[in-house]
Amino acid sequence: VQLVESGGGLVQSGGSLRLTCTASGSDFSLNVMGWYRQAPGKEREMVATITRALTPKYADSALDRFTISRINAKNTVYLRVDNLQPEDTAVYYCMAQTVGPSGVTYWGQGTQVTVSS
Repeated sequence: VQLVESGGGLVQSGGSLRLTCTASGSDFSLNVMGWYRQAPGKEREMVATITRALTPKYADSALDRFTISRINAKNTVYLRVDNLQPEDTAVYYCMAQTVGPSGVTYWGQGTQVTVSS
């Protein structure tokens, strides 16, 4: 399974953006998909995840400005971020876990989001 992210870039504080991640490959079915981020000098942290049944889960810090969504038929997950703040500057990584008791977790290469004040 390969994950390809897009939608990052340089955004002014208060702006919005939408990140997109599409999974490709052969003979796979995805369970949980989601977004993590890693800011400079910090550990990677979960931002939001969403199950195949479209049940979302957010980090406490992402409850008010982040929206995760997913289209199963396209193996695609989105993350919309509103009112971006400088502290949102990070590399955002897409993750996906395959269905099954021994589900495998895959990661994208990351997309940089930089918020200027």
